[in-house]
Amino acid sequence: MEAAIANYRRLDEQKIVETIRDMQKRIERRFPDSGLGKLVAELLRVAEETVERTQWIKKPKRTLRVGVAVLIVGIITVIVGLGVKIRQFQLSDYANFIQALEASLGSLVFISAAIIFLVSWENRIKRSRALKAVHELRAMAHIVDMHQLTKDPEVYFGRTSRVSPPKRPMTPFELNRYLDYCGDSLALISKIAALYVQEFQDPVLLNAVDEVEDLTSGLSRKIWQKITLLEQLTRSLPAEEKPEQQAS
Repeated sequence: MEAAIANYRRLDEQKIVETIRDMQKRIERRFPDSGLGKLVAELLRVAEETVERTQWIKKPKRTLRVGVAVLIVGIITVIVGLGVKIRQFQLSDYANFIQALEASLGSLVFISAAIIFLVSWENRIKRSRALKAVHELRAMAHIVDMHQLTKDPEVYFGRTSRVSPPKRPMTPFELNRYLDYCGDSLALISKIAALYVQEFQDPVLLNAVDEVEDLTSGLSRKIWQKITLLEQLTRSLPAEEKPEQQAS
């Protein structure tokens, strides 16, 4: 029972991959050789790569952590040496005492800076790879938007003039399905982005993922406005001209 509940508290990478694969098959079946189908096929590859990347991000980088441990031992050694040197000098050796103290403190500062650098290095490497992938997802969201940009319901219904006709003639129902697939693609892009912060709680990365989710939500609203307009135009048609509903 607990395992079943846990499945609804986190994103399942494999379920997302399967959903994209199923959608890609549906798009190819309804719109063979379409640009959207090729884009979703690429999104499927990105999702599969994301599963591998998130697994890599979750794993601790033991080599870096060993390096940090070595430096911690080094700083402890310097501190112990500092204490020994201070005890060796008398108040009459004030000049030598100050030189030894400055040298020891200088070493202590550099080693501490190196430890801080290495402690955060692992997170920076993971963050860099994740941010690069999130930027790719942001670009793919804009490409999806480009695919729906020219799908104007008024053009397909002949309510407005256009210099060139649509490259792919569609019925109102097919146009509805095409726009619906674009909206689904945007939703899946945001879910893929969310996978990167599911196991890696980095503030910079979380902010980038939030931006992708805001972007896809905004683009989806434009699509749903077109779908709403399409449904309104379809209802305004005479009964004999209304398209028959087809299976998705």
